[in-house]
Amino acid sequence: MRDFKKYDIWKLSHVFTLKIYKLTKSFPQGETYGITSQIRRASSSIPTNISEGCGRESDTEFNRFLTIALGSASEVEYLVILSKDLNYLNEKTFIELNDDINLIKRKIYTLKQKLKITPKA
Repeated sequence: MRDFKKYDIWKLSHVFTLKIYKLTKSFPQGETYGITSQIRRASSSIPTNISEGCGRESDTEFNRFLTIALGSASEVEYLVILSKDLNYLNEKTFIELNDDINLIKRKIYTLKQKLKITPKA
């Protein structure tokens, strides 16, 4: 069994999630059950799925959870764009979050490539 806390991608995505929670505190109250809830849920899904995948027995299962984490990262990327376009984020914060989420996506993809998954015949 893998220790998820040893993975840089888990550490990065956890810090990113904390950043999202902090930033969304300033979102309009009317978004509590809208963008705020959705971006928090999607961002926390990234380290959550990495953690869950680490608890699985095979590289194939781990890879499946990394795929889910990658999907959540793409969801967050869109929600960051939407938040900027709704003027909930300034340009500087948007660029920082966008850079962070794209780094996370690249690192998940790289980790997926390192797993030796053989297709079923």
